[in-house]
Amino acid sequence: MSRIDRSSIEHYGIPAAVLMERAGLAVAERIRAVYPPCTVRVLSGAGNNGGDGIVAARILHAWGYRVFVHMLCRRAALSSDCQAQLRIAEKFGIPCAFSTTLTPAELHGAVVVDALLGTGLSRPVSGFLADTIRMINSASVPVVSVDIPSGISSDTGEVLGEAIRATHTVAFGLPKRGHYFYPGAEHTGSLTIADIGFPPALLEDERMVLDRVDRAMVSTLVPDRPAYGYKNMFGHVLVVAGSTGKTGAALMTAKACLRAGAGLVTIGVPETLLDMFMGRVMEEMLLPLPDDGSGELAPFAADEIVRHVAERFDILAIGPGLGRSDAISRIVADVVLHCRAPLVIDADGLHALSRNINVLQSAKAPIVLTPHDGELRRFLPPGQQVPRGRLDAALSLAAGQGVYVVAKGAPTITALPERRAFLNTTGNAGMATAGTGDVLTGVIAGLLAQHLAPADAAVLGVYLHGLSGDRAAARLGSHSLMATDVIDALPEAFLAVKDTAE
Repeated sequence: MSRIDRSSIEHYGIPAAVLMERAGLAVAERIRAVYPPCTVRVLSGAGNNGGDGIVAARILHAWGYRVFVHMLCRRAALSSDCQAQLRIAEKFGIPCAFSTTLTPAELHGAVVVDALLGTGLSRPVSGFLADTIRMINSASVPVVSVDIPSGISSDTGEVLGEAIRATHTVAFGLPKRGHYFYPGAEHTGSLTIADIGFPPALLEDERMVLDRVDRAMVSTLVPDRPAYGYKNMFGHVLVVAGSTGKTGAALMTAKACLRAGAGLVTIGVPETLLDMFMGRVMEEMLLPLPDDGSGELAPFAADEIVRHVAERFDILAIGPGLGRSDAISRIVADVVLHCRAPLVIDADGLHALSRNINVLQSAKAPIVLTPHDGELRRFLPPGQQVPRGRLDAALSLAAGQGVYVVAKGAPTITALPERRAFLNTTGNAGMATAGTGDVLTGVIAGLLAQHLAPADAAVLGVYLHGLSGDRAAARLGSHSLMATDVIDALPEAFLAVKDTAE
């Protein structure tokens, strides 16, 4: 955004004052849309973020609001544009005062505009500003932040010392990572993205790594379901999953795969567990695979899996509930090296890969990995941080190994080998429960079976999975949510996304 702002001014010739006027107007319009004429206290810093707030103060004053501007800085420290806006506000008769103190009594009954720091913050907030932010947060008054809540890193979402907890945030041009990465997401409140006149070519620059996923985007990805279709047209998925004590993982993965639209699903299970599965499957089919006598796959099961995939299956999902023995590690490595159908690898499959990550570079087919933070950490060099660095970690793994990485978390990030990433906007804390990852594996595999490209299947699958969780949580609450509830809500999620498309 810094580059976009600079290029708009220097290359396109848009005066900085024009951008500031548009920014202030956007903030004022958001306030007018939510709050009738009332007392507004604009807390301004010395930079251009402060200038945006002063413009909003002037416009609100003209609209009949009772406005006060509190300059929490020295006049000598003002940027030239902020200084110019302050002079205009003073000529309008708006009370403007320089002070490093603010009392709770002054805030009582007012809407507060946070125009203190903006997006350029790089070090912790301290001193009187930190005290002021703590006082604002404890005052229980509505706060509208200009571009990003003061004290939040726009790059990482970290709280730098102290940070405003905004009721609303008005961001300019594009959202910032800090609006979506926690804990910044909890400080942002209701987010509005305002067009303030940046050239469209700059906002669509291909050098931007991260895209935000929304319903309009994914509505174009839902696979067609032609009237003349038949089950084989929609793909056959083999789910290799489950072991003694972990049969539910295989069943949930398979059921989610069918709910996502796959035409056929077969579960490959250790043969000694076949009877256990026989009494629990309905639409799914079963494929007994060699096991070691204890309900876990035997090492030579890899040859059987590769052979069956070559003969019958379009997609392979492997890993949920599979076990963590040395034999499983060898099986997963052999499958990666020899399978020619697209793979989705999760859970114990990821644990197996972390012991021999280099096999990914010799894979014969596209691979989607779905690690949560703990699993992702196993693939990283020592010292690299997760979840603070989930985006960088996912991009590094995807580009370095030539795979598609679904880095599960809040928010989930899908990274592509070509160093692009997609930030998901659905899902809730109720989904932090056993089995929801197995459901996601099934959804992505089911979409791959319908001939979606791996990137599209991953992005759409993550969005639908989160939206299903949101729909289920709306009915059941987040505390009671279970993975099977997410599966049951998948039809609603598909219908909601299709409605957007139509």
